[in-house]
Amino acid sequence: MATTVTTTFPSIAGQEVAIATWAALGGAETGDAVCLAQYSDRSVQIDGTFGGATVVFEGSNDGTNYYTLTDPQTTAISKAAAALEAISELTLYVRPRSTGGTGSSIKVTFLARKSTT
Repeated sequence: MATTVTTTFPSIAGQEVAIATWAALGGAETGDAVCLAQYSDRSVQIDGTFGGATVVFEGSNDGTNYYTLTDPQTTAISKAAAALEAISELTLYVRPRSTGGTGSSIKVTFLARKSTT
């Protein structure tokens, strides 16, 4: 079962931002994808009760084939504990996916900001 994503567009100090939240990702669950490609500066925060689960943050340009995204050090964004990471790749779609775990309830928050020039 996919976890529904909630997307908001708050006004924060004149910045154009979008926040996508998957509130309760369980073990072995894939979150619904969100398309926010117009926002190029991106980060993801992962918190909650992991119960042995690992969460990977994935991206896709076709909405079918998803790949694990990386941080600026080229490390895969794959977490078994709370973390906050910048995202290197700009993809059309993003989503979280969890593997393993029991009793997991993981909140994933994706923040994206439009670049200013």
